[in-house]
Amino acid sequence: MKTTTLGTSTPIEVSRIGLGLMGISAFYTGAGQDDADGARTILGALDRGVTFLDTAEMYGPYTNEELLGKTLADAGRRDEAVIATKFGTIRHTAGDERGLDGTPANIRLAVEGSLRRLRTDRIDIYYQHRMDPATPIEDTVGALAELVAEGKIRGYGLSEAAVATIRRAHAVHPVTAVQTEYSLWTRDPETELLPALTELGIGFVPYSPLGRGFLTGTIRSLDVLDDDDFRKSNPRFADGAFQANLAIVDEVEQIARDAGATPAQVALAWLLAQGEHSAPIPGTRKLARVEENIGAVDLVLTSDQLAALGAVTAPVGERYADMSTVNR
Repeated sequence: MKTTTLGTSTPIEVSRIGLGLMGISAFYTGAGQDDADGARTILGALDRGVTFLDTAEMYGPYTNEELLGKTLADAGRRDEAVIATKFGTIRHTAGDERGLDGTPANIRLAVEGSLRRLRTDRIDIYYQHRMDPATPIEDTVGALAELVAEGKIRGYGLSEAAVATIRRAHAVHPVTAVQTEYSLWTRDPETELLPALTELGIGFVPYSPLGRGFLTGTIRSLDVLDDDDFRKSNPRFADGAFQANLAIVDEVEQIARDAGATPAQVALAWLLAQGEHSAPIPGTRKLARVEENIGAVDLVLTSDQLAALGAVTAPVGERYADMSTVNR
């Protein structure tokens, strides 16, 4: 597996494609049903060179971190993995209730819980999951810088932060990586975010690089999703929008046929072509999907194919029902 580096102050080497673990434990159809299968997927990914593993305390909550920690510890493979996890959407200072909390006191409680569940003495990249408007980012990053100095985290990141917030954070302590949704059907980062990250030397981690599974072409009907699947409340999967957005899948599938690849591989190859210091984290519960996704690393698309992908139909619907917590 090819690798890349995230951040320039203290670069962290990661596999060119990572693995998002959320769906093993939370939010998607089939989540939480088979930890043994999830563990096999994690270890199988490591066997194939996928070292960048992404989780969060809120996935479950807590169960996803616990699964990752137990899997790596039982196999004696912690040192092979680059672990990224997230804090800030559970208020440990208020009885572990859901809510935004970027205060230093909450960070201290959160990191100790994550370290314990992950069965490790350090977290490689520690993200603020969503920005807390009640806490100045300078205070949050000050606490994260202390954790870096103490060796509890190697670097920190921000998820769904506005460019102005990233600049303020970076002035206090260098940001290792920014995580934001980016794919063929979510192009927002191209306007301001990506140029700013290049300027500042910050790595980029696109999440949902396959449009929450939509770009794979395997979801042609909402009937395949459980009633409690997060996507059933997502505007792009809503009645009307879903049918309109299938046009995007049709366009990607046509290019995939021309390229002799799967739609997922084509969507990821396009993403990899957008910048060297990025590591998308497609999520899956199945090892076969991991194997399919890593095939994108060696897929070389022609200039015509890249141009055609860059011009695919824009999606119908916002990417979240509530956009108030992103880009701030």
